[in-house]
Amino acid sequence: MTAGAAAAIPRERTAGSHPLMVGRPGDATLTDRLLAPLLRAPRGWGWLLLLSGLGALAMFGAMGYTVARGIGVWGNNIPVAWAFAIINFVWWIGIGHAGTFISAFLLLLNQRWRASVNRVAEAMTLFALTNAAMFPLLHLGRPWFFYWLLPYPTRFGIWPQFRSALPWDAAAVATYFTVSLLFWYLGLVPDLASARDRLPGRLRRRIYGVLALGWRGGARQWREYRMGYLLLAGLATPLVISVHSIVSLDFAIAQLPGWHSTIFPPYFVVGAIYSGFAMVLLLVIPIRRLYGLEDLITTRHLDNMAKLLLAMGWLMAYAYIVEAFVAWYGGSLYERYALLVARPLGPYAWLFWLMIACNVLTPQLFWSARLRTRTPVLVGGSLLILAGMWLERFVIIVASLNRDFLPSSWHIYKPTWVDLTILGGSISFFVFLFLLFVRFAPFIPISELRELRHELAGGERAP
Repeated sequence: MTAGAAAAIPRERTAGSHPLMVGRPGDATLTDRLLAPLLRAPRGWGWLLLLSGLGALAMFGAMGYTVARGIGVWGNNIPVAWAFAIINFVWWIGIGHAGTFISAFLLLLNQRWRASVNRVAEAMTLFALTNAAMFPLLHLGRPWFFYWLLPYPTRFGIWPQFRSALPWDAAAVATYFTVSLLFWYLGLVPDLASARDRLPGRLRRRIYGVLALGWRGGARQWREYRMGYLLLAGLATPLVISVHSIVSLDFAIAQLPGWHSTIFPPYFVVGAIYSGFAMVLLLVIPIRRLYGLEDLITTRHLDNMAKLLLAMGWLMAYAYIVEAFVAWYGGSLYERYALLVARPLGPYAWLFWLMIACNVLTPQLFWSARLRTRTPVLVGGSLLILAGMWLERFVIIVASLNRDFLPSSWHIYKPTWVDLTILGGSISFFVFLFLLFVRFAPFIPISELRELRHELAGGERAP
């Protein structure tokens, strides 16, 4: 939280009625409250961890079966050589984008409301990228040669083919994951020091002490911390645009009708932020309820994220319209057929219209101020948007590949049990990692909320 952010809030919003100022809790009280989840898990946490762990084991079992038998156990065929693996890759990469957007981009814009949800969003980014990185490697067919994607020096002078999209993805995902991990961990250091100093148990204190990297909270440490935090935010913000633009070029560089489009980079970036915000809402709302954080993750946070979902929904609708218009206006008979006939009227037409309903019609609910703060509506809308964004990737990839230039090679794609197990298992693996995170790390930024509390107190005393 920067000093300039305090001046951005009107004085009437810094009154004692602010949730952080109700009862004027001391810093120690606020810190102990936010560290309490590290001492005791909520009811049902163990069962959820067990179920999600079993789902993750099923995914790794299906992946092992794929490596042993080959990707022929998937539903892929010719011409649909890309299917669930690449769909899941693009979907998970997109979900990871909102974490950096909320934490880094909104920090640079001095948006104070990010303080209660940014840690959850940052962790979501890391876990989504962990999921995403597995799918291109698995799709190689021989994943043990993954290092061929890296520009390592060899005695044979073998280097990756830089005109291929695979090295682009490897570089983009590795860079994004590294910067996101550093940004998340740096913001976590002061809170790990609070856990080291206040939690009971010698072993627990030693572990958090090692992770806190010797943080003592001196003036020099805070000055360097804030400078590093802002620098990492400045580095991470362009990655929101660059990473998914690179992913979109995996498709746009091809000559296939339905892929060869210059709108793909902004189209994919908007879709990534859209699905990411839906996932943040889906994670924040249960946490808010289970841990009794309604006064810290307030209806204002839910309202702001719902407004952003509405804005992103309209941008997605605009992208769909422009994509269809360019196909019609461009004059290519193949593009016209792929986008104006095959998608809305072809074998996957019902998925196309379901995608439109989920991604365009669902966010229109959030024009209502009442619905923007109703948690059942937000959870249901977020689930529909996430499903719609997965369907969008399915339509782009499968509905374009199954009908190429030669009608004699057209083929319908149907997923196998291995495809479905890996998809469901990846969701379980994401939930498993997230449950571990909320159990053993401070998922609400303690230091930022304490600073916000002091800024509010200073504003309250101002004339």
